[in-house]
Amino acid sequence: MLQRTTYLSHSYGKPESWTLAAYEAAGGYRGVRRALSMTRELVIDEAKKAHIRGRGGAGFDCGTKWSFMPKESKKPHYLVVNADEGEPGTFKDRTIMEMNPHALIEGCIIGCYAIGAHAAYIYVRDELHLAKERLWRAIHEARARGYLGRTPFGGNYAVDVYVHTGAGAYICGEETALLNSLEGKRGEPRLKPPFPAQYGAFGCPTTVNNVETIAIMPSVFVTGGDAFSRLSALHHFNDGGARLFGVSGHVKRPGIYECAVGLTLRELIYDLGGGILDDRKLLAVIPGGSSCPVHLPDEIVNVPNDPRFEPYNGKSILDLPLGVDTFRAVGSMLGTCCAIVLSDVADPVLATQNLIRFYKHESCGQCTPCREGCGWIERILNKIVAGTATMDELDQIHEIASNITGNTICAFGDGAAQPMLSFVKKFRKSFEDYVLTGGKSQTGRLC
Repeated sequence: MLQRTTYLSHSYGKPESWTLAAYEAAGGYRGVRRALSMTRELVIDEAKKAHIRGRGGAGFDCGTKWSFMPKESKKPHYLVVNADEGEPGTFKDRTIMEMNPHALIEGCIIGCYAIGAHAAYIYVRDELHLAKERLWRAIHEARARGYLGRTPFGGNYAVDVYVHTGAGAYICGEETALLNSLEGKRGEPRLKPPFPAQYGAFGCPTTVNNVETIAIMPSVFVTGGDAFSRLSALHHFNDGGARLFGVSGHVKRPGIYECAVGLTLRELIYDLGGGILDDRKLLAVIPGGSSCPVHLPDEIVNVPNDPRFEPYNGKSILDLPLGVDTFRAVGSMLGTCCAIVLSDVADPVLATQNLIRFYKHESCGQCTPCREGCGWIERILNKIVAGTATMDELDQIHEIASNITGNTICAFGDGAAQPMLSFVKKFRKSFEDYVLTGGKSQTGRLC
């Protein structure tokens, strides 16, 4: 269901949209005033009513995550915002930080108050220089106005926000690797438990949220949690509100679009994205960043024994609303909700080779299945493209990827393996053509 909204994108493209004056003129810093007038418990309850599923890829309910923080603790609490956005095909958080940074600062104040923290760290990918500059400017503006510091808005709940620069490692998008990096350690994921809510940044209770998850919170407290949730066509899936949808690749109008939850891939690609570039045919689409399985347009939705799926069963996956649970139910992932579109000029074999080259390079190397498996698959794909692979080696890709899945400390291994499994399964003939013809593509080229 296509329903455009402007909760986060109201300032996009406007002059000096990143300034405090522009943000307050659009109604900014109203939600935090309401939140600070409530008890911490009521703030968390309001967040739960909104059913904000984590916008970073995992899709965990934000209010529920906040409730995991200990009510009383002798240690300080921290809010950490994951702005490392390194997922290929994903660029939504960058737009918030560059064009609407005060929404993130206001959301940090609300989040800190809810979880009992007095400091928030925004961990930003090193390459996002403009984002870092505008975040620091927003922090300085908010502090000068009395919105940050010892007495925000004249109250007695101290909050400060800091920007911390990462070093451009994709693995630091995983929350515990991010925490290690924040502490000055090697960016490697930690074994869980303990979870960050028990032992996070500097050994203290910590909540890690995505940029968009935090930035939308001011809108929740202006609109009301339940009312915000009911904007979504997937409210009955406990997937509420509005969110940013991205589309890139072979579309006429790539970009970021804000809509109520419930938008379909067809609407994202054809209505918002303008259709396939050069009016070609749609070959495939990855729904939410490169770690998600790839889908063909002729795939049919079939989720038996769940009445919520009756309107979608028997239809193309392009007509399934983009939601955390809707895509999980069909064996896929919503991920970051930024779709990558491939037209029929793309070569799926070269696309797969490109992806595994990225994952092999970005693996932290801590877990043997991921470290060795990604390298092994890359070597096989290089041989396939070079025309020197055998059918047995092609078959090995499935075995290796399956042995990575579920056997690593963090989800990076799964994120690397799932695209391999789905590309080889759904484009088997293209891979076989490479093997049988000595590396001569029968499908076109990668654009």
